[in-house]
Amino acid sequence: MNSQLPGNHASYKDHRRQFWLQIFLPMLIAILLIVAVVVWAGIATFGQGGDSPRWAAISIIWLAISILFFSLIILAILIGLIYLLARTLNVIPSYTAKAQYYVNRGASETQRFSDMATKPVLFIKGIRASLKAIFRGN
Repeated sequence: MNSQLPGNHASYKDHRRQFWLQIFLPMLIAILLIVAVVVWAGIATFGQGGDSPRWAAISIIWLAISILFFSLIILAILIGLIYLLARTLNVIPSYTAKAQYYVNRGASETQRFSDMATKPVLFIKGIRASLKAIFRGN
């Protein structure tokens, strides 16, 4: 049995150190920066001589910039899809022609088999109708 507990294992210690340095510390710094900006904006806006219409306009500008940024990403994706569709349309006609050929061939084979299946029935009914016409006429 292993004498080292999971908390004392070297890789576990490395993991804990990496967690604090690479995950928790950057999140803590980002949260502190966001809180500092919010507090600073509140003091600047509502403090003495604050200009709230100007800050409202600045906020709208930042919101519009973020919307424009994400719209550009969506536009780039859309342009890429249009390009791929245009390239695909150059290749598709040959494959659709092959598919249409096989569908038409299947339809004609289906028609041929159904005609073969109904031919004996129609032949017998035709003979029966002919015999009725012959004997009824006399």
